[in-house]
Amino acid sequence: MKFLCCWLYAIDKYGFPPSIPDTLQALREIRELGFEYAELEGVSGPNLVEVHEARHEIKSLLDEIDLHVANFVPVIPELRELDDEKRAFGREMFELGVEVAATIGAEFVQIDSFPPCIECLDGVQYDSDNVTNYGATWRYRLSPDFSWDRQWEVFVESAKWCAQKANSVGLKLIVEPRVGEIVSNTDAMLRLIEAVDEPNLGAILDTGHQYAQKEILPVSVAKLKDRLMYLHLSDNDGTRNDHFVPGEGTIDWEGFFEALKLYNFQGYAGLDIAKTGEELSTSYLKARDILTKYANKVGI
Repeated sequence: MKFLCCWLYAIDKYGFPPSIPDTLQALREIRELGFEYAELEGVSGPNLVEVHEARHEIKSLLDEIDLHVANFVPVIPELRELDDEKRAFGREMFELGVEVAATIGAEFVQIDSFPPCIECLDGVQYDSDNVTNYGATWRYRLSPDFSWDRQWEVFVESAKWCAQKANSVGLKLIVEPRVGEIVSNTDAMLRLIEAVDEPNLGAILDTGHQYAQKEILPVSVAKLKDRLMYLHLSDNDGTRNDHFVPGEGTIDWEGFFEALKLYNFQGYAGLDIAKTGEELSTSYLKARDILTKYANKVGI
């Protein structure tokens, strides 16, 4: 198991999305904290274009500081849009994301499913004000012409296309089930894997999101088996998808790590800790120490 610093560190410290100078600084800080592995994101539109333009500069810095970005995340909500033009733009953005991932030597490229394309009256997720508002309350309204079957079909088509694009340059495509999204839990992820039918598609198991979904986390591990390719680790009390330091919630970490051992998980475990009352770097170091003890205890 390789512990990794998730990009939430940079978002909480520098805003969503961080500028290119802040991106470079965040990567330096992650390495200074002692992490050898990290994530990187680019948000659809001008930010992802800027990250793409800076990809060689980013790669040079990574080589200089000896930091490996294992997962590049192009944040592209357009991939699930029902409108053909918006979805085509999303595919253009994903192609840029694949170029970034390949240039910097990532192993994974990630997409998310985002909420269905229905009217949101309150609580829009993942804009600059709500990206870490894990307690947001949403109000949605269906229109008479909304079709869930069509929404699912569109996202499956996009995910299959993305998996094939990723595979063409030797990348794995990973999807993270998240609260309130088209793919929100382990069984929805299994359904996506079956529908897409591409061997390089796998899951991120995010303990913060899935525990808030009332998942039994060891059972999620058992369901995903070898399609569990990546972890995001954080804690909460099961009522909100907060991203706390392990031990500040009620997740049974020992049982979770025993399940990972049982299914021989050897991949990346991303520390996905949101800003709390203490210094952000302190939270990440504390989380790494705690999770290392659990991993060592079960022999991962």
